Amino acid sequence: MLAAAELTQLDDLCNRAAAYLNPAQLADVRRAYEFGATAHAGQLRVSGEPYIQHPLAVACILADMHMDHETLIAAVLHDVIEDTPIGKDRIALEFGGEVAAIVDGLSKLTHIEFESHAETQARNFQRMLMAMAADIRVILVKLADRLHNMRTLSALAAPKRRRIARETLEIYAPIAQRLGINTIRLEFEELGFAALYPLRYRVIKKEIHRIRGNRKEIVDKIKDRIKRHLRQERLLANVHGREKHLYSIYNKMREKNLGFSDVHDVYAFRVIVDTVDTCYRALGVLHSLYKPVPGKFKDYIAIPKANGYQSLHTVLFGPFGVPIEIQIRTSEMDQVAEAGIAAHWLYKSGDGAAKSAQKRAREWLRGILEMQQQAGNSQEFLEAVKIDLFPDEVYVFTPKGEIMTMPRGATAVDFAYAIHTDLGNSCVACRINRRLAPLRTPLETGQTVEIVTAPGARPNPSWLNFVVSGKARATIRHYLKNLQLDEARALGKRMLERELSSQGLSVERLDAQHVEAALTTFKLDGLDRLYAEIGLGNRLAPLVARSLSHEQPDLGAGPKRRRKADLEVTSAAPPLVIRGTEGMVVNFPKCCYPIPGDSIIGFLSAGRGIVVHQHSCPNVAEYRSAPDKWVDVQWAATVERDFSAELSLDVINRRGVLATVASAIADANANIEEVEISERNARNSNIRVVISVRDRKHLADVIRALRLIQTVVRVVRRKT
Repeated sequence: MLAAAELTQLDDLCNRAAAYLNPAQLADVRRAYEFGATAHAGQLRVSGEPYIQHPLAVACILADMHMDHETLIAAVLHDVIEDTPIGKDRIALEFGGEVAAIVDGLSKLTHIEFESHAETQARNFQRMLMAMAADIRVILVKLADRLHNMRTLSALAAPKRRRIARETLEIYAPIAQRLGINTIRLEFEELGFAALYPLRYRVIKKEIHRIRGNRKEIVDKIKDRIKRHLRQERLLANVHGREKHLYSIYNKMREKNLGFSDVHDVYAFRVIVDTVDTCYRALGVLHSLYKPVPGKFKDYIAIPKANGYQSLHTVLFGPFGVPIEIQIRTSEMDQVAEAGIAAHWLYKSGDGAAKSAQKRAREWLRGILEMQQQAGNSQEFLEAVKIDLFPDEVYVFTPKGEIMTMPRGATAVDFAYAIHTDLGNSCVACRINRRLAPLRTPLETGQTVEIVTAPGARPNPSWLNFVVSGKARATIRHYLKNLQLDEARALGKRMLERELSSQGLSVERLDAQHVEAALTTFKLDGLDRLYAEIGLGNRLAPLVARSLSHEQPDLGAGPKRRRKADLEVTSAAPPLVIRGTEGMVVNFPKCCYPIPGDSIIGFLSAGRGIVVHQHSCPNVAEYRSAPDKWVDVQWAATVERDFSAELSLDVINRRGVLATVASAIADANANIEEVEISERNARNSNIRVVISVRDRKHLADVIRALRLIQTVVRVVRRKT
């Protein structure tokens, strides 16, 4: 027998769904309830109520959104796979494959052990988003599930309440905003704010109630005046005045460091009209009624937001000097603004706005799929998605006039990756409004951006310091990881061949059985992986060389004994030649800035490969306790790249001295990378400058040119 509360809730669900479902579909929903109630029999929520009441409440939320009967069935069954012995196949047999796929997409990975709670959350979130990419109804059920959990949060302990509230504000509210479901987003923010910061919530709410009477009177007066002026121009419109939500007030206070009295006097109105043409005519009427605030007009009708949202936004100087926020939109645009992608099911209008929201949501999901494929792990993927959910946007144009929506702060590199991965990987420069600009320049709304590419170009690790979009960050990391592995393999093979050659061997001449046995010992799946391990500094080439040859070292010997044996092999091997083309697995540190011609030594660093120092570098002393990690290196006869070198100049304080120094460096065919000036006294200053040079001879030419300047007292190369 069903409990009275459950019967009432089931009837409530069916009454809501009866407005748009046929009797056969309603019967399926009832059957799903009976199936779910049997599966969850005996299970209780933390609050003590029967568990089935939660799925029913989730289905009621979705019925208000007019979701199809398959979504309602999935909502009723959404915890069955996770919390009962019933599997996906049984649900598919009873209710069809689509319902089973939605329920499976919502089920958490509860049977796998992860290293941390953060990794568990990230993997479950990743799994849900992948299911969402296949069927967008997965996320709608999840949002409804989270909404009911937020409404019943008081039954949980305080730490868990705060954790769920923070997750809701950081992930689910932004997802609801990205999908344009404004009503759910606002409730997420209010409930999350109340649970995460209860004291701040109560204080702001108390202040709102205190001034509400006077505020309502002002809002009504402004609303009546707006209606009257629109009627005089024969424009039919519904005008709604609203209070700002508590969470938006709190955010504005925090971001702009304002007091409550500086925020609560912002009044917001929504003007709903019948056509797009009327939107612009109404805008003209309102601008003649109250003066607009310069720079505060935004046309989201001509250029919709990424989630399909369309509206005209303007801020006016209202009565008493109070700013008035006004949004003007059609009724279809208003439906999409409140329901987002759910407008497709809620109104069945088939209008352009709802279709636009659906299209943009799917474009976003395609980008999410690309990020998932290139992310190194679940937590990295979650961070990339969080970045991508950043709500503020700028709108820029391609050279062909197409509009691209980018997150605020995005650069030309973000823009290039948003168009295509290959374009981002090969970009070398950009033109903003037809003028060359640095790749790190933040883009602004209205700019036209053109990307300049080069055939041999590849992503620069420094780009990670300024890109802001999740796709750009994930793609660059993915490329650099693969690039580093390729470079590590090449370097590792050279290092191993060098060690083997000292024994009169080569990789090709090794006994296959010995190689296989050594790889098994190292727990590696092939020579390529072994080369990468050596190149990254995770394994010592001398030890590997002896393991691969018939002469196996005593792996059980103490570290001193092994170290001595390794050094004997190292001393017999020829120096490793540094060509400058090894990439990220050969590093030249800033402590001594080694350049071709310097006497150098290499040091193996796990994960980084070889770090090359000058022999005279003070930091080399730190490595004397680990001689087994030293690598004998020497410069190649020809090195085809530039290297950094640091100079210290004592100069006389005169106007234009820096320009003279920069000109002399440029005339010597060197490039300035960094410059720093510090004043020593009223007469003298010191200029620290990092320049790029080819070798010691080139550096000597630059120093000679600088010493010819009359205002330069002293020039020395700095090595520490």
